[in-house]
Amino acid sequence: MLGLKLKTDPRWANLAEKTLEEILTDHAYCEQKAATSGISLIQMFPEKEKMVDEVVPVVAEEWGHFKMVLDELKKRGLKLGRQRKDIYVNELLKFQQKGGDRENVFIEKLLTFALIEARSCERFRILSTNLEDEGLRQFYHTFMISEAGHYRMFLNLAEEYGGKDKVQKRWQEYLEHEKGIMESMELRGDRMH
Repeated sequence: MLGLKLKTDPRWANLAEKTLEEILTDHAYCEQKAATSGISLIQMFPEKEKMVDEVVPVVAEEWGHFKMVLDELKKRGLKLGRQRKDIYVNELLKFQQKGGDRENVFIEKLLTFALIEARSCERFRILSTNLEDEGLRQFYHTFMISEAGHYRMFLNLAEEYGGKDKVQKRWQEYLEHEKGIMESMELRGDRMH
């Protein structure tokens, strides 16, 4: 369904479970960044009314997810740590086509967001099926469902605004590039991506 070219090794969940405070901290900041990215998209392209209408509820949901992760940390007696550099996202941002017209910039942003949501969905599925802690499995199942919807929304918006054939060609390029990013990155349990 997600089209990712390289699946995450399911053993990643075991690494994440061993570094629970770190993975929850990273997850919290991912949710916060997703909310602020949605706000930035609206600020940059307010004329895209359909996008604005669809992204506004996602911003609210992502901010709610940030609070949910904070609550989970507190419930477990853990602390929110410092935000770390997100190498995965930074590598995706480098792949965005620079310059060109506003429409191209808009489509590139939508595709980047779609890919981040797709990988997050895949990672949440792994956590929801492989963690030993039943409560955490349920916790991450909720996030998995949400991220799948966000992934589809961003990809659908890109196709609607940019044309399905053109966007699908570029989407395949993104998927191939993302595969290379994943192959080059160390599998770490303290990071969502």
